[in-house]
Amino acid sequence: NIHVKLRYNLLGISWVDSNWVPGLNPGNVLEYFSDRSNPFYDRTCNNEVVKMQRLTVDHLNQMVGVEYILLHAQEPILYIIRKQQRQSPTQVVPLADYYIIAGVVYQAPDLGTVISSRVLSAVHGIQSAFDEAMSYCRYHPSKGYWWHFKDHEEREKAKPKTKKKEEPSSLFQRHRVDTLLLDLRSKFPPTFYQVLLLLTTGFCFAVEVKKEPEPPAETVKQEEREQATKSSAPAPPNKPPPEKRARLQ
Repeated sequence: NIHVKLRYNLLGISWVDSNWVPGLNPGNVLEYFSDRSNPFYDRTCNNEVVKMQRLTVDHLNQMVGVEYILLHAQEPILYIIRKQQRQSPTQVVPLADYYIIAGVVYQAPDLGTVISSRVLSAVHGIQSAFDEAMSYCRYHPSKGYWWHFKDHEEREKAKPKTKKKEEPSSLFQRHRVDTLLLDLRSKFPPTFYQVLLLLTTGFCFAVEVKKEPEPPAETVKQEEREQATKSSAPAPPNKPPPEKRARLQ
């Protein structure tokens, strides 16, 4: 478990020594990688033994244990170093690969780690999609299930509302509608209908009765004065009823 945790921790870190970067080449890249501050370097490897005994790299083939070799070089930007377990001069077991890009050292993930990461990302995306879909689901015993989306409403509310300039009021808006209705009523008086019923015949018919517009107040006062003068004048003497004549036989 400790080895697995350490491996995953190494996948998330990197190392670089800026003093080596300008002069980095295939001849000194292994020496650059074997720096003591490099967390990817194992000090108990055969490379350290060869370095302490001042031997050449060719002696690694005659030893047994962990060693580092330069697997690929693409100057001046990319170098790949492999960590492997040597069991014999002709048999080795790869343990890990490291790539150096512009002087920065990273550990290459293994196939199991890549698959695990991809599956975890896919499961996380699917779970997030289900959680978001369930947040829009609604249920009521009388209605059943339905979807209620709020994103569009929230976006509309978040948009700044621009205030429209108020236009000056027109003549029609300044005058009340009641004044216009009274004007129309005086020009076109309404027509009233009365319904007469003949009880003897059982028929019903309508008679149109036009209501004349009310006379002005001055005309009414003048008519009242005329009636008053007529009432004050002396009444003519009452004539006796005509005599009854005998009817001839």
